[in-house]
Amino acid sequence: MTDKVRIDTLGANSLNSNNETYLARQAEFESNVRSYPRKLPLAIAKAQGVWITDVENNQYLDCLAGAGTLALGHNHPDVLQSIQNVITSGLPLHTLDLTTPLKDQFSEYLLSVLPGEGKEYCLQFCGPSGADAVEAALKLAKKHTGRSGVISFSGGYHGMTHGALAVTGNLSPKEAVNGMMPEVQFMPYPHQYRCPLGIGGEAGVKALTYYFENLINDVESGVRKPAAVILEAVQGEGGVNPAPVEWLQRIRKVTEEHGILLIIDEVQAGFARTGKLFAFEHAGIEPDIIVMSKAVGGGLPLAVLGIKKKFDAWAPGHHTGTFRGNQLAMATGLTTLKFLKENQVAAKVAEQGEWLKGKLAEMQKRYPVIGHVRGLGLMIGIEIVKPGEAQDHMGCYPADGELSALLQKKCFEAGLILERGGRHGSVLRLLPSLLITNAELEIFLDKFEHALLAAGIKPV
Repeated sequence: MTDKVRIDTLGANSLNSNNETYLARQAEFESNVRSYPRKLPLAIAKAQGVWITDVENNQYLDCLAGAGTLALGHNHPDVLQSIQNVITSGLPLHTLDLTTPLKDQFSEYLLSVLPGEGKEYCLQFCGPSGADAVEAALKLAKKHTGRSGVISFSGGYHGMTHGALAVTGNLSPKEAVNGMMPEVQFMPYPHQYRCPLGIGGEAGVKALTYYFENLINDVESGVRKPAAVILEAVQGEGGVNPAPVEWLQRIRKVTEEHGILLIIDEVQAGFARTGKLFAFEHAGIEPDIIVMSKAVGGGLPLAVLGIKKKFDAWAPGHHTGTFRGNQLAMATGLTTLKFLKENQVAAKVAEQGEWLKGKLAEMQKRYPVIGHVRGLGLMIGIEIVKPGEAQDHMGCYPADGELSALLQKKCFEAGLILERGGRHGSVLRLLPSLLITNAELEIFLDKFEHALLAAGIKPV
C-alpha cells in the first residue's frame, strides 16, 4: 500500500504565509508568459463565493471569477458535491471520447438549453480550452463549405492558438508571429462609445450593417466568399461591446443567404452572464456553430461545440483531443447548468446588471474620468478617459490606459479584483460570480469609489 501524499494547501509553515515569497518563487519557476500575477500580486489560500483570501489573510471581492468561468462563484457547495459524487462513484476520470452515463446526462441537458431545445444540434467535445473549440469550428466550416476564408471583427478575442489568434483583433500577441492563418478578413465591429466609422448612434449601426452586406454581395470587393463569419455577441476582452440587435440579425440573414456558416463565440458571454442563457439570444438568432467553454465546465476545463447537424461534415477522428472526456468537468458543468436554469439566474443577472449600470452612471457624473459604462447583465465595462483633453468630433475623450492600470492597482489595494481590456487597456471589466448579492454589489461600488479617490481623482 502506497503512502498517501499530503498536500498543504496553505503552505504557511514552509513559506511564512507571505505573498511576496510565493510570487518570487513563481517568477523563478514559471515562464515570462504569466500575466495575472503581475497585475494581481497575491497567493490565494482559499476562496468562497465572491471572496478570495490570500496567504496573508487579506480578503478580496473577486469580480474576475476566473475570467467568467466561475458562474456560481468559488467552491459552490453543489459543485463540490458533484465532484465528490464522481470521485466516490468509481467512474474513470479520463475517457478520451468514450461515453459514460454521466456524459450522457450532461450531453442531453446541454442540448436541451440550445436553441429549439437542441433538436437541430449535435455536440462536439474538444480539447479543454475555448481556443481549441474555436480551432475546431474554423476547420469544420472550411471542411463543410470547401472554402478557406474567414471574416472576423475588430476587437474580437477568440484565443491564442494559431487559428484562433489569426481571427483575434488584438495586435500585440501577433507581433513576431509569422505565417498567420491566411484569408482572414477583419471588419469593423459596432461600438457604443467609439463608432469605428465616426458616425455613432443608430446611423453608425445602419452604416456598419450595410458595409457588411455590401462586402458579401459586391462582386468586386476583393474578398472571396468566406467559409465562416466568427464573432462574439458581446465582445469581452475587446472592451465589453454588445452587438446591436439589428446588426447581428442582419449578419445572420446575410450569412444564411450566402451559405456562410455563422460561428458565435460564447466562451465568455455564455450561460446567463449577459442576462440571457446565451448572448446571441438578445437578437433572437440561431448560430450554425456555438463555441462554449469557461462556465460550461462549472469551473473545470471543458470546451464544447454546438453544431447544426446539417453542417456536421467531420469524418471520425478529424479533430481530436486527449482530454475531451473530462468527467469531473461534465459533473460540475451539469450541476452548474441545472442550477442556472432551475433558479432562473439569468433573470436575476439581467436585473442586477441594469441596476449596477445605473449606479455607475450616477458615479460617472461625479467622476468624469468614467467616459462610458456599458454591457449586459454581469458583463460590464467601465471605460476610463482623459476628460481634461480635447474631445473628438463625436464628443468622446481620449482613452486613458495608464489611469485604468492605476485604478486596477488601487482597486486591488482596496480589496477588489478587476480585469482590464479594450483599446489601450482603458476598460475596467466586471465578470463576478452570477450569484453575487446586491449587498456585495454595494461593497463593489464602495471599493471602486475608494479606489478612484486613492488614485487622486476628485469628485466634481
